[in-house]
Amino acid sequence: MRIAQVAPLYESVPPALYGGTERVVSYLTEELVRQGHEVTLFASGDSVTKARLISPCPHSLRLNEVPDQMLPHIMMIDQVFERAHEFDIMHFHIDYLHFPTTRRAGFPNLTTLHGRLDLPQLPELYREFNDMPVISISNAQREPVREARWEGTVYHGLPGNLYGFHEHAERYLAFVGRASPEKRLDRAIEIAVASGIELRIAAKVDPTETEYFRSTIEPLLNQPGITYLGEVDDRGKDEVVGNAMALLFPIDWPEPFGLTMIEALACGTPVIAWGGGSVPEVLDHGETGFICDAIDEAVRAVHRIQEIDRAHCRRVFEDRFSARRMAADYVHIYERLVKEHGREKDGHGRDHSRSGQLLHPRDILTS
Repeated sequence: MRIAQVAPLYESVPPALYGGTERVVSYLTEELVRQGHEVTLFASGDSVTKARLISPCPHSLRLNEVPDQMLPHIMMIDQVFERAHEFDIMHFHIDYLHFPTTRRAGFPNLTTLHGRLDLPQLPELYREFNDMPVISISNAQREPVREARWEGTVYHGLPGNLYGFHEHAERYLAFVGRASPEKRLDRAIEIAVASGIELRIAAKVDPTETEYFRSTIEPLLNQPGITYLGEVDDRGKDEVVGNAMALLFPIDWPEPFGLTMIEALACGTPVIAWGGGSVPEVLDHGETGFICDAIDEAVRAVHRIQEIDRAHCRRVFEDRFSARRMAADYVHIYERLVKEHGREKDGHGRDHSRSGQLLHPRDILTS
């Protein structure tokens, strides 16, 4: 197939450091190329890909402090539609920014929604644009906006060789992600201190969250056994997460997916998490980690973590969260949408019975 992948411009594809959406777009793009598809990636000019790269800006926006970050996205949307005739399908990863243009263009398209959807005005927006086919990254993510035209749920996937399997762990815990209020790094520190186990923190601090980090997190970093590493790349993540007893994921928000959890499973590292959003869909309690709802429960989980089979964690990753599986699920949906678009052009209309249907990735190929 001839496929356009349209990425956000805030980070390169893949990102140099933190960047969940851009990271997933990279994994998907490279796997589609590997499977023989003709892929064009719209992304910042510092992106690295085997696909054809088209860039509205030379560098990613976050690290280069571009004042008007919307302008390059508008330029990119224009570039996409100038070339729309070159593609069988266009796959967007930029939320709803392109919806008005896409609606009027009449080309096969799909949008993966990567963020939280429990915001007040979103139901109204997705009611208005319920002709835009969208994908959720967990079943939990779509609950606030069931009005949208859901085409399925596709869980994220990682390349099988991105992280190595770590059979044996060292005696420390890990935290990886944004140092933001909803990620609850403060809670992770409390768990580690109460457990008497070292915590190594690989965290990004967004400019908008600097004051929170200084006022809430920095005072906690002086406690014994707490090591703050800053942002790390994939090699650093493999080391920090792969050698840990467990990854702490004590979130306080409806997590849309939680890429860090499957990165840990790829290393064989179990996860101790709070059960918000997608967590119960990604983790199997007692098998790939523990799902908790209180500090004392998480502390007990730390001391039981040796009960989790690290080899089983890796097998679950390979079975459910590989880039190969993710790409196959998307290609199945691409083919269906292209076929439906052809029927629409022939005047046969579309069956809307799928709207709102929850689809597990393991069910997509038989749906």
